[in-house]
Amino acid sequence: MPIFPLKVIGGGLAGTEAAWQIAQAGIPVILYEMRPLRPSPAHHTSELAELVCSNSFGAMASDRAAGLLQTELRHLGSLVMAMADKHAVPAGGALAVDRAVFSQELTQTVANHPLIELRRQEMTEIPLEGITVLATGPLTSPALGEALQQFTGLEYLSFFDAASPIVAGDSINQEIAFLPPATTREKPLTSTVPLTANNTCISGENSALPNRPR
Repeated sequence: MPIFPLKVIGGGLAGTEAAWQIAQAGIPVILYEMRPLRPSPAHHTSELAELVCSNSFGAMASDRAAGLLQTELRHLGSLVMAMADKHAVPAGGALAVDRAVFSQELTQTVANHPLIELRRQEMTEIPLEGITVLATGPLTSPALGEALQQFTGLEYLSFFDAASPIVAGDSINQEIAFLPPATTREKPLTSTVPLTANNTCISGENSALPNRPR
């Protein structure tokens, strides 16, 4: 009985990892990514697994949730973790990557796999035949979003996200900042800044926070 290609929709971190694992198991897979034919509000390139927010994968120590997950993924042959380790940049106790070369080499590796067919195509409907992995995340195109609404019967799908602000190092008041206590982590590159209502500036007139400091 022939094995028909599985389908993975979405070329982010989850989609590329899913396609890689399917192919490594010896099963043909088609990976659909709408960029660059249809850009998203957050992406800047057409590369797979582009990191649009932080370039950090979190703490590396295995006694932390992020570090434990990284270790487990390495043992499972994760392509994302292999690329992250290869293109890591100094970030104290965290695993951070050079986001440009990380996504570029990951894209090349996935596209060159003999069992992966990369299609630059927007999927506007959920395929009714075969097995499909939906990994489009919060940047799902409007058409596919409507298809998901009809399929699930839900008006909205929720997700949790957080984008850390980027600040210049020399703008931090070192008189109130402090380094973490000495641990097994060598040469920490992060500092902690305590924030209160008196030293926090919230910009934007449309802030929903009550009594915001000015």
